[in-house]
Amino acid sequence: MKKVLAEVKQHLLTAISYMLPLVVASGLLIAIGNLMGGQVVTDLSKMTVPSAFTSLGVLGMGLLPSFISGYIAYSIADRPGIAPGFLMGQIASFLGAGFLGGIIGGFVAGYIAKFIRDHLKVPKWAEALMPMMIIPTLTAMIGGLLMYFVLGGPITAMTGGLTGFIKGLDQSQKILYGFIIGFIGCIDYGGAISKVPNLICDGLLLEGITGPEGIKVLAAMVPPIGVTLGLLLSRVVKKRIYTDQEVEAIKVAFPMGLCMISEGVIPIAMNDLIRTVISTSLGCGVCGAISFALGNGSPVPSGGVFVIPAMSKPLIALLALVVGSCVTAILLVILKKPLTEEEARMGGLEDEEEEVDLSNIQLS
Repeated sequence: MKKVLAEVKQHLLTAISYMLPLVVASGLLIAIGNLMGGQVVTDLSKMTVPSAFTSLGVLGMGLLPSFISGYIAYSIADRPGIAPGFLMGQIASFLGAGFLGGIIGGFVAGYIAKFIRDHLKVPKWAEALMPMMIIPTLTAMIGGLLMYFVLGGPITAMTGGLTGFIKGLDQSQKILYGFIIGFIGCIDYGGAISKVPNLICDGLLLEGITGPEGIKVLAAMVPPIGVTLGLLLSRVVKKRIYTDQEVEAIKVAFPMGLCMISEGVIPIAMNDLIRTVISTSLGCGVCGAISFALGNGSPVPSGGVFVIPAMSKPLIALLALVVGSCVTAILLVILKKPLTEEEARMGGLEDEEEEVDLSNIQLS
């Protein structure tokens, strides 16, 4: 079972890596167009430069089910899976099954294509047609029928239920769910666990729900900003909590964090994992609760501080980011053990080497 889950995760992560440039570019186009006063236009005679950016970004977002589906199928079955995978994504868009439909359609197409490739025997003269014609066509036929008549209805209902649930949250529920999304979304600093809620946020953005995406963008910046503020606060209260090596790592993690790259915190966290994860995750949760409860959302899925002006409530976004980072900093100063100057210089982990007495060793 573990092997199957690991395989599924690997295919999904591969597809996400291909999809992210489209998500980022499309989101930025929408944000830039909206800031310039653009809107979605379907009549070319009414097109302006700002509206061109906005319209192009919306078209790009509409491709997300096909992209995620096509590249999941590609990861599973290689080149023969791409075309049927994209077609399953198109069916998901047609049915209103959205991002979730694209993911399921990608796995359906990929494993059908893989099964046909591994088990269908054809004459020697037809082998060259397998990857280009036979596998994609048969996969599209079988997968399409499954998506239209078996899977499409339940997937669409699930997507609609999730969308309705998020839209129907009251204020207290938004605080709770915002905290949960923020807490889990940065618990392993961009690792496998955090990718699950972040993927859900991307899917909801496709449905026009921007609140969770705002949490994702802001919470990813809290750990690196929080550990940096923790360094400053520790110097104010004269409690040494970081080694010299960690201080140097913070100098790198901070600018990375402003760009929404939280992986820079990992070298700092590894020396005191439990206390650091508790501090950063709680800070991320507070950030998410404030952002979601006060109605902030992001039309852009990535970009760090540079996309805050494009958010629906930039001042609320800044407030959530600052408060969450301060919570992390305060918790770090309270929870982490103080270091002496020698421990800080030696890394806090190294013990003096025990002297070995060699005087009693005799050579025969």
